[in-house]
This record gives sequence, structure tokens and C-alpha cells, in this order.
Amino acid sequence: MLKRLVTFLLLAGSYLTHAQEHKKVMAVQGDGIYSLLRNSGLEPKKYLAPFIELNKENLSSENGLFIGRIYLLPKPEEKVEKADEEVVMPDSVDMQTVKATKVLEKRYYGIFGADYAMVSIESRQLEGAVFYLISGHGGPDPGAVEHYGGQLLAEDEYAYDVTLRLARKLIANGALVYLITRDPNDGIRDARLLEVDHDEETYPSKRIPRNHSLRLKQRVEVVNELYERHAAKPYQRIIETHVDSRSKSENIDVFFYYHELSKDGQRLAQNLQQTFKQKYARYQPNRKYSGTIEPRNSLYIIKYSKAPTVYVEIGNLKNTRDQRRILDWENRDAIAMWITDGVIADFKER
Repeated sequence: MLKRLVTFLLLAGSYLTHAQEHKKVMAVQGDGIYSLLRNSGLEPKKYLAPFIELNKENLSSENGLFIGRIYLLPKPEEKVEKADEEVVMPDSVDMQTVKATKVLEKRYYGIFGADYAMVSIESRQLEGAVFYLISGHGGPDPGAVEHYGGQLLAEDEYAYDVTLRLARKLIANGALVYLITRDPNDGIRDARLLEVDHDEETYPSKRIPRNHSLRLKQRVEVVNELYERHAAKPYQRIIETHVDSRSKSENIDVFFYYHELSKDGQRLAQNLQQTFKQKYARYQPNRKYSGTIEPRNSLYIIKYSKAPTVYVEIGNLKNTRDQRRILDWENRDAIAMWITDGVIADFKER
């Protein structure tokens, strides 16, 4: 489960009231979740998950608090299920130091769905950067498929959900983002089993061809046209997200492809890989991260796109351990967050 930060001051700047079911607290400058729960008599590790669940619609894109807002505290009698130790426990924030977030402005993006449409711009760290986000397959091509509990899992649905979450986080940090693969109906979904449909489009509203080569050509033409439109912006990147399909016995970590002649693409891939290494070392110190980066010049998008490109493979759809990473929305969100952190690190190196 994601770990996020907000603080609570018992005296000046914060106040506590008693509602019929849940106590409430106002977030102020310098507040953070662990001290909030601890000062309220709640064990932080035990009540972090229900706190986020209670307040998820009132949190930042990184599950931080907003100064001046009221938040619900979990009831002490609520029980919390023990997290599965095999599930990725990712986060991009230091639980002891990150503070409540100031909202610079708010923007509405219907593509993210009703629950996530309102995006709070929390920083300008990526101002000037342009991203073209492509989720693999879509439309007539679901990509890799697998059955889970009698229901069909399709690569394109899970890649799209991660891509939407990534787009939202990049926007929240000041970037300009184009969703090249788009679905008019599927916003960000917190379900484990995502319904399969075939109505995805290519930006802005182009029908996705059935032919594989035409589909890839369409995407490259759209991205290259946008790239030329933003020629004055030196930092333009493509991130394409996929879910791999391998033997059921093969457990893999998130890994990355780039073009061997693209120094910018290689650097971004390296920054993404390094970010994942750091997160695993922090949150799963007993589990070595083995995700790789390597050139893959033959991939159409990588080969023909004008912008530096990184492919992200988030796991093996057929492997039961990787399925935990893919099916749990918290882990899909965390993958998007870690990619965002890697992108921010890369942007700072430009």
C-alpha cells in the first residue's frame, strides 16, 4: 500500500473535532501523515491504509495533504488487513520529511475519469517539458491476454491505466502531456479486474487501424507532427508502456528499452532504472531489483520517432507474482509515481 505524508500539530495551526463517526483534522504547513496518526493515538503503520482510503478523493496526486483542508481519521476499531509482503511497496516520498502540499492551481481533464478529473498542479518541476505517452496496443489489438479467475486480462487495459496515472502526475508537476493512445470512456480505474473494450483511439480522435504496421505508423506520424509543433522546446520525450507476456514461471521486474544512438533516450532509461533500484532498496531491501535497460532499435516507435523514446515493460501478465504488481491499483499508481520521479531526475540533468 502506498505510504504518504501529512503532519498534525496538536496545538497552534491544527484543530481536532469530533464527528459522529470519524474524527477530523485540518492540515497546516509542515503537517505529515505519520505524526498525524501518532499524535492522534493511532499506530501509523496500521492506520495509514485506511486513512488514505478515507481521504483519497481529497489528497494530492502523490497522496499528500493540502494545507487548510479537513481530513478524516480512521476509527480505532477499524481492522486493517496485513499487506502481502510480495506486493510492491512503492513510494516516492520520505515518510518523515515530506510536508503538506500547496496547490498552485487546478485543472480539469475529463480523460482521467470522474474521480480523477480535477488535477492539482503542485509544482513547476517539469515546466517546459513535453511528453508523448503511448500505452501499448489498443483498439482492435488487446496485446497480451491471460485469464484470471474466469475473467480476461488484456495488456492494453493495464498499460493504459498506468499511462493515465503517469500523465496525471506529470501534469501535476507542470509538464505538457499528450496522451497518444486514448479511451473516451475509461478513466483511471481502481479496480483489480479492468473490463476489456476496443474503443481506444489515437490522438486526437483517430480510429486505430486493425493492421499492426499501419497502427504503429499512425502513432509515429502523430507524435512527429506534435514534435515539430513544439520544436522550440528542447526537452520532448516519448514514454511507451507495455505489459510483457512470457512463461508463467518467469517473474520479471520493470525494465526499459531505448535506441542505441539516442543519448537522451539512454539517459532517461538509466534514470528510470536507477529510480526503481533506489525504491526497491528502500521499500523491499530483501528483494533485489533486477530490471534491465538495453537498446532495442528495431521497435517501430523507437526507430522512427523524432523524440527520444523509452519503452517501459511493467511485468509479465502470466506470472502470478507479477500479476500482483499489475492488478492492484496501488501498485499501478506507484509504478507511475516512480516513473515520474525518474523523469524529474532526468529533466534536472538536461
